[in-house]
Amino acid sequence: MDKKCCSSQIEPPKIEEQTNCCSGKELDKTSIVSVDCCTNSKEILNPVNVNLNERLKEEFRVYGMDCPACAVTIEKSLSTQQSIDGVNVNYSTGKMQVSSTEELEFEFIQKQMKKLGFEVEPIKVNTNLKNYFIEGMDCGSCALTIENHLNNLPTVKHVQVNFSTGKMKIEHENSPEDIINEVAKAGFKASLITNNKQTPSSTRSSNQNWAVIFSGILITLGFIGSYTGISPYLTITMYAIAMIISGYKPVKSAYYAIRSRSLDMNVLMSAAAIGAAFLGEWLEGATVVWLFALGLNLQNRAIEKTRKSIRGLMELAPPEAWVKIGSELIKKPVEEIAINDLIVVKPGDRIPLDGDVIEGESSVNQAAITGESIPVDKEKGSFVYAGSINEHGSLSVRVTKLIEDTTISKIIHLVEEAQEKKAPTEAFIDKFARIYTPVVFILALLVMLVPPLFGFGTWDEWIYKGLTLLVIACPCALVISTPVAIVSALGNAAKNGVLIKGGAFLENAGTINAIAFDKTGTLTEGKPKVTDVVVFNDSEENMLSIARTLEEYSTHPIAKTIVDYAKGKGIQAKNGSEFKNLAGKGIQATIGHVLYFAGNKKLFEEVNTPIDNHLDEILRLQDEGKTIIIIGTVEKILGIICVSDTIRKATKVAIVSLEKIGVEQVVMLTGDNEGTAKAIALEAGVNRYFSELLPEEKVDVIKKLQEEGYRVAMVGDGINDAPALATANLGIAMGGAGTDTAMETADIVLMADNLDKLPHTIKLSRKALSIIKQNIWFSIIVKIVALLLILPGWLTLWVAVLSDTGAALIVILNALRLLKVKG
Repeated sequence: MDKKCCSSQIEPPKIEEQTNCCSGKELDKTSIVSVDCCTNSKEILNPVNVNLNERLKEEFRVYGMDCPACAVTIEKSLSTQQSIDGVNVNYSTGKMQVSSTEELEFEFIQKQMKKLGFEVEPIKVNTNLKNYFIEGMDCGSCALTIENHLNNLPTVKHVQVNFSTGKMKIEHENSPEDIINEVAKAGFKASLITNNKQTPSSTRSSNQNWAVIFSGILITLGFIGSYTGISPYLTITMYAIAMIISGYKPVKSAYYAIRSRSLDMNVLMSAAAIGAAFLGEWLEGATVVWLFALGLNLQNRAIEKTRKSIRGLMELAPPEAWVKIGSELIKKPVEEIAINDLIVVKPGDRIPLDGDVIEGESSVNQAAITGESIPVDKEKGSFVYAGSINEHGSLSVRVTKLIEDTTISKIIHLVEEAQEKKAPTEAFIDKFARIYTPVVFILALLVMLVPPLFGFGTWDEWIYKGLTLLVIACPCALVISTPVAIVSALGNAAKNGVLIKGGAFLENAGTINAIAFDKTGTLTEGKPKVTDVVVFNDSEENMLSIARTLEEYSTHPIAKTIVDYAKGKGIQAKNGSEFKNLAGKGIQATIGHVLYFAGNKKLFEEVNTPIDNHLDEILRLQDEGKTIIIIGTVEKILGIICVSDTIRKATKVAIVSLEKIGVEQVVMLTGDNEGTAKAIALEAGVNRYFSELLPEEKVDVIKKLQEEGYRVAMVGDGINDAPALATANLGIAMGGAGTDTAMETADIVLMADNLDKLPHTIKLSRKALSIIKQNIWFSIIVKIVALLLILPGWLTLWVAVLSDTGAALIVILNALRLLKVKG
C-alpha cells in the first residue's frame, strides 16, 4: 500500500477564509466556494393562489453570492416588496427568477439587490431562437444542405442542423410557417418543437414506404416484360415511372444542394441515375434509384431508433397534475403549476414535478432518473423526481421546481447538448468527407472525359465508369459511422442513469485505465457515526457543546455527524464568533473570548498545543480505523470525538467489476489518517490508497498517476473535489440527481448516489470506441474494394449503389448494438 503523508483526518469544506458566509461579497473566480454553510435555497416565497398565467416572469444573473444562505436572504428580502409575489434564487446556477402581477423596472430590482450587497443583470430570453424536428435527412450532408439553404435567407441569423438527433436550432425573424416551407423546398419536412412535446409524425415515412414498394413492383414488371415479348417502350415507361417515383425526393434535394453549393449524396445519386438513362441503361438507372430509396428508408428507420432513445425521456413526466387547492383536487397543466403548490400523486401515476413529500408513504421507481432498478421508499421529508413512478400509496408533494427546472428536464437538455457536440473522431471524418467528396467528383469527371478524348475506349464505356465512380464518391457510410454510435451510447447511458456530456467524453472514458476515488461519500456512505467520546480536561457535556458550536459552521459530513450527535443528546450550542475554516486541518472559532479548535493532530501541532500526553490514545484510536476529531484550545486538549464511516454496499461489487473489465489501477484518495485509510482500503479492495491529503494534494496524486502513464478518471461529488476532477483525464461526479452543480460541472454524471453504474459506463464507452473503429474500417475497405473494381469494369451501377447504401445500413445496425448493452 502507498502512503502520502500530507495531513488531514477529515476533508474540510474547500472555502476561502471568511468571517461571514453570507456577506454578499464577490469572491475571486479562482476560489472554490462552499456549497452549503447555512441552509438550502430550494424554497420560493410566493402565494399558491396566484395563477401562473397572470404573472410576469423575469430572469436575472446574480453576482456575489457566497453560499445558498445568500440565496435565501435575497428571496426573503425581495418577497417583502409589494410589486413582487414570487422569487426563486438558484445558488448553483447564479440565476434569479422574479414573478409579479405588474411589469418590473430593472432599476428597481438593481437598487434592491445593491442594498443587499449583490450585483444583478437581466437575462434576455431570445424569443427568435426556435427548435424544429427535421424528417427525411439521410446523412450529414443533408444537414449541411439545409443549413446552406436557410443561411441564404435574410431573415435567418443563425442555423444549426444536427443529423444525429434530427433537430434544427435556428434564430429567425420570420414565422415558423415560413421556415417550414423553406425546409420543404429543400426536400425535407420540419415541425416546430413546442412545450407540448411535439414529436415528428410518421405520415411521411408511410408515404415513402408505399413509393418504394410501388416503384419496386414497376421495375419487377418491366424486367419480366423484357423477357416475355412486351413492347420495349412499355418496359422503358415502367422504368421511367419507377425512377420518377423513387427519384423525386433525391432530385429535389440535389437541386437545393447544388444551389447551396454542396455536393451531397443526392447530387451524386441523381447524376448517376440521369446519366444511366441518357446512356439507355433504363433498368440500371431505375434500379439505382430504387436501391437508393430502399436503403435510405431502412437507414432512416434504424436511425429513428437512436433518436427515440432520447425522445422517450421527454414522455416520462406527465403533462398534467392534480393540484390541491383547499379541500379540492383540480387537474392542471404542469406549465401552470407554481413552486410551493401542493400536488397529489395517486398510486401507479408518474410524478409530474420535483418536490418534497409532506404527507404519505410509498415506494417510488426512479430508474428513469437514477438508473436504480429497486424502488426507493419515500416518506414525509423525502425528495421525489418528476418522471418517477409512484408504485403504491398516495403522496402529497410540495413542488420545489418548475417544469423547465426539474431534474428530468435538465437530463434531457444535457443529453441533447451532448449529442450536438462532435467527438474528435466525428469532427475529423466530417472534415475528411468535405475534401474527399469533391475530389472524387472531379476524378469522376476526368474518368468520363480524358480516356475517350485520347482514344482509350468509347464514350459510353467511360461515362458509365465515371457514373459508377460518382456513386462510390458518396462517403455516407463513413460519415454516419461515428455519430450514430455516439448517439446510441449516450441514449443507453441516459436510460441507465448516467449522463455523458458529449462524444469527446465518451471516447475519453473508453481509454481510461486508472480510476481515483474520493473516499468520503463516494466509496463510503458519507454518513459516519460517532463511536467514541473521550474527555480529558472537561465535562463531556461542555466539550460536546463546544464541538457542536464549531462544527455547525462546517459542511463536511463528519461535522454534520457530530452536530447531530450533540443534538440527539440535547446539548445546546454556545455563542461563537470569528469562525474560520482551516483547509485540510479543521475549524476554529472564538467562544467566550477563548479561541477553540476542532480538527486533526496536525492542526494542534501547528498551534503548539501540548499533545504528547494524549498521543498513545490518539494512535490507538487511529489504528482501529476511526477518524478522530480533537477538540481543544492553544493551551490544552479537551477531548476526542471518534467517527467511523461505512463502505457502501455497491462499492466492493463496483471495484471488482472495474478490475474485471481491465481497469489497471483503482486508487483511493482521502484526508484521513493512515490507520483509517488502510482499514477502508482493505475493506473496499482498492489497489492503492493515498492518505492524509490536503485538497490541493489530491491534484498532485492525479498528476503522479498520469506521469506513471495512466489515463485517469477522478470520481467525486463534483464540488469538493473540483480541482482533482478538473486535473484528471475524465471527471466523474456521483449523486448528480441531488445536486445541480454536479450535473453542470462534471464530464460524466452518475445520477444515483452509488457506484453501481460506473463499470457499465466504462464498458459502454469501450464498446462504443470498438464499434466506431469497426464502422470506420468497414466503410473505408468497402470504398477501396469498389474503387478497385471500377477500372476493369466489374462494378455495375446498381452494385455500386447496393454497396454504398448497404454499407451505410450495416454501420447503422452495428451502432444500434450499443442500445442493447446492458447495465
